[in-house]
Amino acid sequence: MAEVDLTIAGRPYRVACRDGEEDSLRDAAALVDAKSREALAGLGTMSEARQLLFASLLLADQLVDQRPLPAEPAPPDPLLAESVQALAARLEALAVALESEGQSA
Repeated sequence: MAEVDLTIAGRPYRVACRDGEEDSLRDAAALVDAKSREALAGLGTMSEARQLLFASLLLADQLVDQRPLPAEPAPPDPLLAESVQALAARLEALAVALESEGQSA
């Protein structure tokens, strides 16, 4: 287990991580630090908790904005549509035949 010293919004933190993940943790901390400073610049003086809250909200908003839009559905397969129509016609004919038998019984 490794320990990494980080500074976020001017405050020091020591965080444990798995061996080999130190650089990723530093990169993540740099993003949080940047958003924390952005929140501080936009909203003025605030508590550490509120500053980190707004930093997390800014990061989450950034992630939400980057989500891909749902893909448009593919057009129906013409052969499948034709098969479904043929099946529907057969079912209708069967229903009519069954209704006729029920009325004559």
